[in-house]
Amino acid sequence: MKAGTTRAASRIFALAILSLGRPLSVMSDATEAGPLRFRIHFGPELSGEALDGRVLLLVSNDATQEPRFQISEGPKTQLVFGIDVDGLKPGEPATVDASVLGYPRDSIQDLPAGKYTVQAVLHRYETFHRADGHTVKLPMDRGEGQQWNRAPGNLYSTPQAVTIDPGSTGSVEIALDKIIPPIPDPPATKYVRHERIQSERLSKFWGRPFFLGAHVLLPEGYDEHPLARYPLVIFHGHFPQTVDSFRETPPDPNLKCEYSERFRLDCYNRIQQEQAYQFYEDWTGPGYPRTIVIEIQHANPYYDDSYAVNSANLGPYGDAITYELIPYLEKKYRAIGAGWARFMYGGSTGGWEAMGAQIFYPDEYNGAYCACPDPIDFRAYTVVDMYKDKNAYRVDDSWKQTPRPGMRNYLGHVSTTLEEVNRLELVLGTKSRSGQQWDIWEAVYSPAGPDGYPKRIWDKRTGLIDRDVASYWRDHYDLSYILRRDWSKGLGKKLQGKLHLYVGEADNYYLNNAVYLVEDFLKTTTDPPYEGEVDYEPRAEHCWNGDHTRPNAISRLRYHQLFAPKIVQRILATAPTGGDVTSWRY
Repeated sequence: MKAGTTRAASRIFALAILSLGRPLSVMSDATEAGPLRFRIHFGPELSGEALDGRVLLLVSNDATQEPRFQISEGPKTQLVFGIDVDGLKPGEPATVDASVLGYPRDSIQDLPAGKYTVQAVLHRYETFHRADGHTVKLPMDRGEGQQWNRAPGNLYSTPQAVTIDPGSTGSVEIALDKIIPPIPDPPATKYVRHERIQSERLSKFWGRPFFLGAHVLLPEGYDEHPLARYPLVIFHGHFPQTVDSFRETPPDPNLKCEYSERFRLDCYNRIQQEQAYQFYEDWTGPGYPRTIVIEIQHANPYYDDSYAVNSANLGPYGDAITYELIPYLEKKYRAIGAGWARFMYGGSTGGWEAMGAQIFYPDEYNGAYCACPDPIDFRAYTVVDMYKDKNAYRVDDSWKQTPRPGMRNYLGHVSTTLEEVNRLELVLGTKSRSGQQWDIWEAVYSPAGPDGYPKRIWDKRTGLIDRDVASYWRDHYDLSYILRRDWSKGLGKKLQGKLHLYVGEADNYYLNNAVYLVEDFLKTTTDPPYEGEVDYEPRAEHCWNGDHTRPNAISRLRYHQLFAPKIVQRILATAPTGGDVTSWRY
């Protein structure tokens, strides 16, 4: 039973409207009498056909920006309530009432009296007929990197102000009156190019054309050295709109300063521009290693990237990236095109992807530099042991149930719990469709369920863990388990010198816990020895990447400069006889 359905139906609300834009209509005749409810609809001028998706009602007591941009895991979040709609017709209302689950409050009945700004969004789903025989409805990425509040084609309403006062009946009509416009393609430059190819493997799996993209950063002197062939470096991470860390013009002197709460720094946007321009100067300067760097675009219907592995729910992204996209780019941009000359680095999701791709394709890459990787050992799935714990949300015992933390700062202060984060995801989307972190892990790692959607690793409301799904996760995606299982069977020999792990010991998401467990294996195994690196920084938060000389806020902007020398050193030490180690070193 959904939260709120058993509350007293006598608690009702009257709504006095304060217009910010188009007025909301309030109905209080006999047919509309009853507790507070919001009726959300769109007209034929926005869509002449019925739509599938998730209708989200946003309620905020902070009028500084649109409510759709105020939903977060942290303490300052505003409220969201969500329902699925199938075939919602123009003019037909989707109703959010007291039975609809919300975050962080359970129900709209929990709203205290006061003034609010309300807004609604229809996150549109499309129908996919997959090659495995399942038909599913999912939000196709449309160039934004799976962000429901910014996705082109989504419908949304003009924010409106309301005053809620207990004691009377009424219904609020919200008209979805706008469509989020398309995102323009980024411009190409002398150094930055943009590529997009149709993947045969992914198109077959999804039953329609599917594409992979990449932003390509070309080395200084590329045009002047037509006979040079270059090593390829993949910078794994979340959905990039372009090579954001590379700026070919000096910082904007008129840029308005923005404060970063994450790093507790003023004018952090200026610092980002300064570091991006510094990278340009380093990249084009004398003596910088001449390689090709690519950032991959592999957003999909579940998330802003695929985790660069094959998956029962996402399809064969690992094979598509390794055997379709990379060979295409190497041929077009004169890369060496061999495993000994390919490298990867990245942080967080990108750290897991770099390590995962190196393990699953050990001959195709020659090194992975993995910063603050997402959980690489599911015995430390952040703060949950997937194989021993019964409940993901609480330390569950006879007389005491202690909530598990979801996020902390460097002092250990907790800002959200695992249950709260997962509640947000459930409100944003059922069936692992929120586009958020825990749902994408589930979508990547789980087998497909009978309905075609990912099998839940745990009940999203109660936190009870499914042991069978956890076993599937272990055998297919627990990178630590796979290393221990297969190291002496030949995998270890292929990975010697290739695995490099870095994490702060105060990682906000407790990702250091899994690294400790992997280190325990790597540093004690001798058949063969791993010959890589595991490093930590005391009190460093997410996402420390191995730089002991700079604070997190700066080092996270310098992945390229940090790992380029290590890559060159590795190439010179491992290149096969006759391998090109000269044409690109000018």
